[in-house]
Amino acid sequence: MYSSSVPDCLHLCIFDAMEAIIDAYLVFERAEIFSKNLKRNVVVDFFLPKNFTKAKEINLLLINDGQDMATMNFGGLLNRLYHEQRIAPLLCAAISTCEDRRMEYGVASEPDFKGRGAKAVKYTAFVLKELLPYIRRKYKIARFKERAFAGFSLGGLSALDISWNHPRIFNKVGIFSGSLWWRSLSQDDPLYDDHHHRIMQQQIRKGKATKQQKFFFQCGALDELEDRNHNGIVDAIDDTLDTVHELINAGCPLGNIVYLELKDGKHNVATWGRAMPTFLEWGWGTRH
Repeated sequence: MYSSSVPDCLHLCIFDAMEAIIDAYLVFERAEIFSKNLKRNVVVDFFLPKNFTKAKEINLLLINDGQDMATMNFGGLLNRLYHEQRIAPLLCAAISTCEDRRMEYGVASEPDFKGRGAKAVKYTAFVLKELLPYIRRKYKIARFKERAFAGFSLGGLSALDISWNHPRIFNKVGIFSGSLWWRSLSQDDPLYDDHHHRIMQQQIRKGKATKQQKFFFQCGALDELEDRNHNGIVDAIDDTLDTVHELINAGCPLGNIVYLELKDGKHNVATWGRAMPTFLEWGWGTRH
């Protein structure tokens, strides 16, 4: 399971450098929002195009594990894409997590076999009932052209769960190395079965896709070494592709799904940073 290990002092240094880099095309703002649902302050970093006030409509992208955006140099990445006129204006809100990450992220309808994800319902409520209204008030936005949600590892699972269950709110989803193994029974249990005990796949199987919602999946061949079914493919890829198949079976048009597999991709910020431009151009590219 991925977790950030970059020291706070390094984060601050990177942010200082990043603010200087993104000055040409971006405005960087940080907000601290008290959540009644989570009973804590949530740090959210906003990346706004400089011409934001001139835009009649703008797209919104929420990103889980926002504390890793500095390490990724997300601001510099956006700056380059804007400079090259490769993406449309996009308001990005990167949501930092806390020590309770494994409790707040997950699948809201059901904790995993260890009870992780027990606060996912509260995190969902924070996103829908507190964060989105806050963004509309702060930036005086009546409506967004599109709303998307993305995340990495367990944050990717959380983004998929929230978006899948609220397709009228989020029409695009980005899942980078998603923790799609999330299960109701330990894989070491003799009764464990992929088909019955992976929670997100079960949820999709019981639901119905909409034609409007689109999905971007990224996975790396070096995301992990585990191969529980001994088919020569790491579990991360199997779990991701099985999720894709469930979406298709649930009625999602094949053209609404993109799968990016990086042969040398690992379960880390560097890999997700390499995949991020592809995701952003897939979602909001100007050269389609």
